[in-house]
Amino acid sequence: MPQIKIPAVYYRGGTSKGVFFKRTDLPEAAQQAGEARDKILLRVLGSPDPYGKQIDGLGNAGSSTSKAVILDKSERAGHDVDYLFGQVSIDKPFVDWSGNCGNLTAAVGAFAISQGLVDSAKIPSDGICTVNIWQKNIGKTIIAYVPMQNGEVLETGDFELDGVTFPAAEVQIEFIDPADGEGSMFPTGNVVDDLEVPNIGTFKATMINAGIPTIFLNAADLGYTGTELQDDINNDPAALEKLETIRAYGAVKMGLIQDVAEAATRAHTPKVAFVAPPTDYTASSGKTIRTGDIDLLVRAMSMGKLHHAMMGTASVAIATAAAVEGSLVNLAAGGGKRDAVRFGHPSGTLRVGASAESVEGQWAATKAVMSRSARVIMEGWVRVPDDTF
Repeated sequence: MPQIKIPAVYYRGGTSKGVFFKRTDLPEAAQQAGEARDKILLRVLGSPDPYGKQIDGLGNAGSSTSKAVILDKSERAGHDVDYLFGQVSIDKPFVDWSGNCGNLTAAVGAFAISQGLVDSAKIPSDGICTVNIWQKNIGKTIIAYVPMQNGEVLETGDFELDGVTFPAAEVQIEFIDPADGEGSMFPTGNVVDDLEVPNIGTFKATMINAGIPTIFLNAADLGYTGTELQDDINNDPAALEKLETIRAYGAVKMGLIQDVAEAATRAHTPKVAFVAPPTDYTASSGKTIRTGDIDLLVRAMSMGKLHHAMMGTASVAIATAAAVEGSLVNLAAGGGKRDAVRFGHPSGTLRVGASAESVEGQWAATKAVMSRSARVIMEGWVRVPDDTF
């Protein structure tokens, strides 16, 4: 069979990598949601791969790099571009459309500008271009502040992001009303719940819809310190199974699924993360993170594995939960009122700001802000066999 060519750009956004497409560049059958679109994205990334390596595609055998983005000029008032994110499974034949990717959001504005999806009249030759993004997965507004130089997106610079080897230009991302859009910010009505997991135990949990649905647990309750690196968790099959079971029961309690069996088809959300008070530790790069440099420790699971750094959407959840007095995240950070938090993750540290307020007993988040960076790695065409769909 011959192969077909599809225009695409391969981006590093934050601590993730993904393949970006304009919706109108996709084959006609894949320009709307459905089987054809999913099959194309799976083939592009090299999934499903029973070897777990994605050798025959652009995926790099990790949840942070098995991602696809589809962008389109927005017809929604006050927005420039529609952003749709797909988390592509590595070893199973499905694409999870249930949530956003905060890291790749850093590249959305740049792609939109360079691909003509933003009106030229609002793009400065030098300075900052404000790109208003409609995040279609969760139905929320995100604003990206993209640096420009000589009429082009500026990608290089001296902004350093732990988890990314080389410095780049800083892109500020502002998540407006970042509750995930699937109900209340605290879907159970409680800031802290008792999450009962049969045959495993009952855990204190803060379950929040902000950035992405997330279940926060105390590291100590799981037998962890919060200083764990990837190999400490990912090389322990029993630990992975335990954390996935907790995630499934948490998803039911949050109202995201009706039965724990459904969790297997909703692997992208919710996330499970565990928190601990700050302490010294050595990051995966070998850098020493000091207690005084951070407010708390956070480790998060993504697609069944411990993330190498921190997902952007989970960072929003962390900052938002930290702003709510009495949440597990807030308590791990020392309690009290706060509008920003710096947390330690496996690759280093990250600072995220957020504001939350209680109105008539209901918590709401107004916005969350973080800095990321993005860079084009490769652009051109990606090829897939024409019998893929």
